[in-house]
Amino acid sequence: MYSDEYYLNQLSYFLVFIPIFARKYTIMITEELQKLYLAYTGVPAENITELPSSGSNRRYFRLAGVQTLIGVYGTCIDENEAFLYMAAHFRRCGLPIPEIHIVSEDKTYYLQEDLGDTLLFHAIEKGRATSVFSEDEKELLRKTIRLLPAIQFAGADGFDFSRCYPQPEFNQRSILWDLNYFKYCFLKATGMEFQEDKLEDDFQKMSDVLLRSSSATFMYRDFQSRNVMIKDGEPWFIDFQGGRKGPFYYDIASFLMAGKSKIS
Repeated sequence: MYSDEYYLNQLSYFLVFIPIFARKYTIMITEELQKLYLAYTGVPAENITELPSSGSNRRYFRLAGVQTLIGVYGTCIDENEAFLYMAAHFRRCGLPIPEIHIVSEDKTYYLQEDLGDTLLFHAIEKGRATSVFSEDEKELLRKTIRLLPAIQFAGADGFDFSRCYPQPEFNQRSILWDLNYFKYCFLKATGMEFQEDKLEDDFQKMSDVLLRSSSATFMYRDFQSRNVMIKDGEPWFIDFQGGRKGPFYYDIASFLMAGKSKIS
């Protein structure tokens, strides 16, 4: 058995070296992004700033210079490939999504169009806080909702759903993931009394009903105000790499009912 002094020494070691490793890791990422920037523009970026992450393993950087671009580093190649395929397809469909300019050979790094810093989530902040939305906020919401069918229907035209990650289609497993999120993150987290076997029966019935209404449309899967950016007063779609074939009504329900958005 190790002594308390041993464990304290180990803890001190990690507290000292983990930040050092993190800094070196970030330097490695920025160096690779700098190489892409140089290859694309012909000159190095003058400044590279890391942007806030969005709850995924992807890291975002703004590279400023002769052209301001967003650099992305993602460790999941399959997810990156799905995003790159979708981005290229949706651009050909004329949809408002960021253009991909250059991709590294291993597909872990890429540079994309910079859409600015304004998320729809922040653009409607006052309305979310008061539940009273201004006319400008309402117009942004209307524009976003009107644009949704374009990516669902026009975006599905000629789309190869086998390129989706992690699932090509919204299936029973996907539905149960969502329903169990409610069970574990709300019912159990709040200590609410419920009969788990009966709840699972209800989940099964609900998934059966939902699967009857399949359609050959693109389901964004995570359509919410944090995944819409506002550029020059117009909505642009981002973070659609989790999309797949699925029912079109899922996205509008997700958008309106998202708890933190407080839109509905």
